[in-house]
Amino acid sequence: MNMRVPFDQLKAVIKQALLNVGLPEEKAEICARIHSETSLDGIESHGLNRVPRFVNYVKKGLVNVHAEPELIHARGLAENYDGNLGVGIINAMFCMDRAIALAKEHGLGIVTIRNTTHWMRGGTYAWQAAEQGMLAINWTNTESCMPMWGSTEISVGNNPFCMAIPDEKTPIVLDMALSLYSYGKLETYRLAGKQLPYPGGFDKNGNLTSDPGAIEESQRILPTGYWKGSGLAIALDMAAAILANGKTGLDMDAEGNGNCTSCCQVFIVIDPTIFSTKEEIEQMIKNRIDAVHNAKPEKEGDTVTVPGERSLAKRAYNLANGVPVNEQVWTRVQELAKKI
Repeated sequence: MNMRVPFDQLKAVIKQALLNVGLPEEKAEICARIHSETSLDGIESHGLNRVPRFVNYVKKGLVNVHAEPELIHARGLAENYDGNLGVGIINAMFCMDRAIALAKEHGLGIVTIRNTTHWMRGGTYAWQAAEQGMLAINWTNTESCMPMWGSTEISVGNNPFCMAIPDEKTPIVLDMALSLYSYGKLETYRLAGKQLPYPGGFDKNGNLTSDPGAIEESQRILPTGYWKGSGLAIALDMAAAILANGKTGLDMDAEGNGNCTSCCQVFIVIDPTIFSTKEEIEQMIKNRIDAVHNAKPEKEGDTVTVPGERSLAKRAYNLANGVPVNEQVWTRVQELAKKI
């Protein structure tokens, strides 16, 4: 069952849960804000819902709450870091900030990080760049969690990929896993007692299904675009590991820690005015978005939108009316937040 909680209350409870597990004040504040903003934008799976799992990984010693990213290599507009198994959100925000700074200096900035941990919502860092007027691409590799096309067993990560096109009015922000539905999204639908809008994988008997629980049980989630998503997942895995000089999904499988432990991430930022004026860019984006809005919708009365537009609408609505949370998860996080 879902309920609504004021944003400030949500953030305060999450922060206390993180403080209780040993995060320093500043890191707890940043992480609580990111988790809360993620739920605020309608991505419950990587917001509030991820807090218990993150707390569990800290308790297991798989996340070092005191670690900081360490510079390993620097070459002009590119830098490479070791995350030292630090808090994934903190490491990723640092890397995107560095990539933005390099792009402001060189027109292009590339930052890679190895040996880091789950960054939660990948789109957080695309929004981070868009809000500073930068075009960005970022992705992560993960342990295997979906089958390669043509296989029935998990053998590749769903390696989330994000892209941001900045605009003061309507930034275009794409945030997608390489599975049709991430496991976090399956969990969100299962907890809400809902079926998926479209079939998202196979049950244990090999039948295509919209039942999120059945797909979680079989672990046979569908790659985005079938064989195309499967191929892109392998390409992103290898590109991340090579550019960060870190671990592939296969290496993470061998370690068996799960939850993106020891993963690699890539942050590429480009100054959009490198070859175009701000005015030219604004007009291009306006024309493109107007065309999308004017496209005939599938259902009468609907409006076709660009990636990120619905997130902005949900953000405004939920800020005014309370952030939707699953009652069971909210109770669990409140328990984690009890004063020690």
